Amino acid sequence: MDGDNTVIDLQQVGTRFGSHTVHDGLDLVVKRGEVLGLAGGSGSGKSVLLREMIGLQRPSAGRVCVFGQDIQALGAEEALLLRQRWGVMFQRGGLFSALTVRQNVGLPLREHTNLDDALIDEIAEYKLALTGLPPEAGLKLPGELSGGMLKRAALARAIALDPELLFLDEPTSGLDPASSAGVDELIQRTQALLGPTMVVVTHDLDLLWRVTDRVAVLGEGRVLALDTMDNLSRHEHPIVQAYFIDRRGAQAAPAAA
Repeated sequence: MDGDNTVIDLQQVGTRFGSHTVHDGLDLVVKRGEVLGLAGGSGSGKSVLLREMIGLQRPSAGRVCVFGQDIQALGAEEALLLRQRWGVMFQRGGLFSALTVRQNVGLPLREHTNLDDALIDEIAEYKLALTGLPPEAGLKLPGELSGGMLKRAALARAIALDPELLFLDEPTSGLDPASSAGVDELIQRTQALLGPTMVVVTHDLDLLWRVTDRVAVLGEGRVLALDTMDNLSRHEHPIVQAYFIDRRGAQAAPAAA
């Protein structure tokens, strides 16, 4: 595949915890500018694979290349520079409870730039506005936000450095349907405005129908299928078929068509 069009390249990735095998020779390529969903049943290794992509966990075998660099072969300084090219929205937000929301969003800027505090606060407020949060939300502590607002704040921090690549881990988990739909729209708007490549780990079929270009379905230690949601909904593999027999997904499919 054209290297200029490849953002993430996973080659024969194996992941084992003791005698338990999660991934076994898994291959996956994420293309520049696409929104790729990672789906699969519980225990299929979606979140583990995300942690390997961002360097929080080393696979037992294989290579994880991001922007053409093998992240396991990088020194500390090279790894730091690479991490500044992506943002991560963690499943539970991952915001520091003792800092205000604005301070949380500005934290990557304080760590990785020489901007003064006033400008960092201004940029943080702008990022919060991009995610649809009102100005007063930035002055609150994370614990004072609703679940939907917390997801938006977490995304604002993830885009603080204008990353080329975004990782979103279960962005709609724990939300009611209305809040989930708002996050779906937020992801679509972020991609349209900023154009990053996105990797979205989720079990939410509505989200997969609405925002993804392609979806990789994990199972049996590998990628069982990689295609558009429309094609995956008619896939012949029994595990893929079983995954897409879901009432929410069935309702979402016609609306997304």
